Amino acid sequence: MGRSFIFIAFLIVFWYLSNIGVLLLNKYLLSNYGFSYPIFLTMCHMTACASFSYVSIVLMKIVPLQTIKSWHQFTKIAALGVVFCGSVVGGNVSLKYLAVSFNQAVGATTPFFTALFAYLMTFKREAWVTYAALVPVVAGVIIASGGEPSFHLFGFIMCISATAARAFKSVLQGILLTSEGEKLNSMNLLLYMSPVAVLVLLPITLIMEPDVLHASLSLMKTDKLMLFLLFVNSAMAYSANLCNFLVTKHTSALTLQVLGNAKGAVAVVISILLFQNPISFIGMAGYSLTVLGVALYGETKRRYS
Repeated sequence: MGRSFIFIAFLIVFWYLSNIGVLLLNKYLLSNYGFSYPIFLTMCHMTACASFSYVSIVLMKIVPLQTIKSWHQFTKIAALGVVFCGSVVGGNVSLKYLAVSFNQAVGATTPFFTALFAYLMTFKREAWVTYAALVPVVAGVIIASGGEPSFHLFGFIMCISATAARAFKSVLQGILLTSEGEKLNSMNLLLYMSPVAVLVLLPITLIMEPDVLHASLSLMKTDKLMLFLLFVNSAMAYSANLCNFLVTKHTSALTLQVLGNAKGAVAVVISILLFQNPISFIGMAGYSLTVLGVALYGETKRRYS
């Protein structure tokens, strides 16, 4: 019991560090560094996940290599990879247009979409008071949107799409990590999912960001830190993704979302200090209402589930 608690506590701390780190570094690269290629950046993340997973499992044998047992299981993994692409690309694109504080406010509605997809996919119903707790979650974002000084419609659409995709991914990965017939450990799931994501992102990158290689090489010539930042960012993305899977496995999809919103509050404060993005009282009030709603939702889940 004691070792399990220590492991989960360590996992949550590392989860916070990696997730906040990759979020802030993404924002820096896409908005402040002049590297405006979010799809290519996502492909770098997925390539790092595939490479590090292969080294960890096949070469270092940290965990046993598991095989895909059926075509049905593979389609679920492929679907997870595609959805994961959508969530990360949408989030990265939104960071080009939205402040991190507002990005995190929209992302705080993830429990709403998680509850929706959990019902649609598993037919699991919650108590009415649990669903009622989601009202301030959504209302807070509506208020925050009206009070956001740098509101951008396209950025908002991409952010809300990424949030919905992230919730769907959490429910689906929860099924893949816990279902007895299709059980995969976290590292093997990331190993099989990442190459699918790379294959999906490669043609999209070539079509939508055709000049990315030339621009990247130019940046590397003028700034020697560019390659280092890209590598660190990709390595942190691998750590964040692995931690997301591990937290889901050892806790639940809802716990991951509640932790994510607590992480969002920390990221908001750090981003305001680092990037000096403008905020308004109405925007912060809306975000606070959303976080309060998430806390109420988590409490009702604990009591009535």
